[in-house]
Amino acid sequence: MDAVRVKVRDNGHVINKAVYLALGVTMDGIKEVLGMWVAENEGAKFWLQVVTELINRGVEDIFIACVDGLKGFPEAITSVFPKTVVQTCIVHLIRYSMQFASWKERRLIAAALKPVYQAESAAVARERLEDFDRGPWGQKYPAIAQSWRRNWEQVIPFFAFAPELRRIIYNTNAIESLNAQVRKAVRIRGHFPGEEAAAKLSWLVLRKVQARWKNPPIAWQAAKAQLAIQFEDRFVVAD
Repeated sequence: MDAVRVKVRDNGHVINKAVYLALGVTMDGIKEVLGMWVAENEGAKFWLQVVTELINRGVEDIFIACVDGLKGFPEAITSVFPKTVVQTCIVHLIRYSMQFASWKERRLIAAALKPVYQAESAAVARERLEDFDRGPWGQKYPAIAQSWRRNWEQVIPFFAFAPELRRIIYNTNAIESLNAQVRKAVRIRGHFPGEEAAAKLSWLVLRKVQARWKNPPIAWQAAKAQLAIQFEDRFVVAD
């Protein structure tokens, strides 16, 4: 779940609005756009409305939701789907960490954080985070380790899975790739005469992209076996 910013003319002024997108992966590993919404601001309150609409439209269960670091987003999801495992996007967390450093330092800090999210277990990851915090980068930028600790309960869910599934669920790359294609079409036009025009163009792009989603990822069969073990009877019902 994520949003793309678009410029829309409203009452004689050009303002920013968000095109909200929800992307799902079916039990067969096929990506599917679950919905598109347009609003002025991205926030947990609006995402609560989106998730509520999804369940009202027939979405029976969400096993894992990968989201950015928006405050209140996990609570918005679990208030409607209480059994959902919410995973904070590791890439978003790394980007947030980079905000504390200069451009020259960012690649080095990213490399220093890699042992944390590539650890074999959550316990080892926590040890490595503390090592990072005690190291030169952690001492220079203590806010980095603090940000990871604040989000730790949403950082560690993917450690319960083998590498095949981790690569699928630990970041929002799938929807960011989709966003990039919508954003490319939007930028060519500068701004839109109204909200409806922005929605129509976004919908046309989504329809074109989704037509190409015919096959699951290569690692999906291995991932599916792990999902069946992790979610047991919920997996059977959904299948």
